[in-house]
Amino acid sequence: MVQRKSRDLQTAAESAARAIESAAALVVTAGAGMGVDSGLPDYRGNQGLWRAYPRLQHLGLSFEAMATPAWFERNPRMAWAFYGHRRQLYRETEPHRGHALLLEWGRAMPHGYFVFTSNVDGHFERAGFSADRVAECHGNIHRNQCSVPCHDAVWPDAGEDLDIDLGKLEARGPLPTCPHCGAIARPNVLMFNDWNWIGDVTAAQMARYEAWLEELRIAQARVAIVELGAGTRLPTIRYESQRLATELDGTLVRINLREPEAPGGAVELALPALGALERIDAVLAPGFKRRCRDA
Repeated sequence: MVQRKSRDLQTAAESAARAIESAAALVVTAGAGMGVDSGLPDYRGNQGLWRAYPRLQHLGLSFEAMATPAWFERNPRMAWAFYGHRRQLYRETEPHRGHALLLEWGRAMPHGYFVFTSNVDGHFERAGFSADRVAECHGNIHRNQCSVPCHDAVWPDAGEDLDIDLGKLEARGPLPTCPHCGAIARPNVLMFNDWNWIGDVTAAQMARYEAWLEELRIAQARVAIVELGAGTRLPTIRYESQRLATELDGTLVRINLREPEAPGGAVELALPALGALERIDAVLAPGFKRRCRDA
């Protein structure tokens, strides 16, 4: 049984490699599972969240209940302990090698690449992806906005670590504030039940993304869609991948350790993101690898 699974994975990796080699453009769609190989926590289910934040287990709070803008009014010190700790963790964690492999493949394509991600960690840009080729549908935790909001501006965080007591889930000392009105600031990320998110940056990213997709349609370019770590609990990324595969007649490569199931015609790889990307890279044709080196 183990040998059969290994053969199936190898066959899938080879199919993915052929799709990538023959593509003129690469779309990378990424969910939270992309960051696990970098050492980021897996918040899948309450147990994963509560291992990282025991205080939330004591309070009986799920990720959906905690990740709401109401906490910045109700208990800003707890809200900033939760988001401030995540921000610091993302800043201290290095993007894994899978990002570099994807960037190599995308640069070798005649029409280049684009990233569509629900991750707010900023790791794609840190790994060298062009800011003009990344669409963050849920925003970026390294930007701030007013929690009221009193205006539509967003600004980079100061890069300073907050004094956070994880046991109490409490940020001590001064909290980030809005430079215009003095109200508590919050990360510029889309939360649950969030009517105050300022999505202008994401809207501009999405406009560039859709314009690029239209160029691919006009050129009738062959597209490979590599999806990584996107589950069914929040299926935004999976829906986008499947939309692209249908509308652009592209090949979807779904990489997901727990939920690899995909529509007919897709390639399924039940592996972690980095392991799958390395397996695909190992069977790419020498000619494509030379294109990657020369790009």
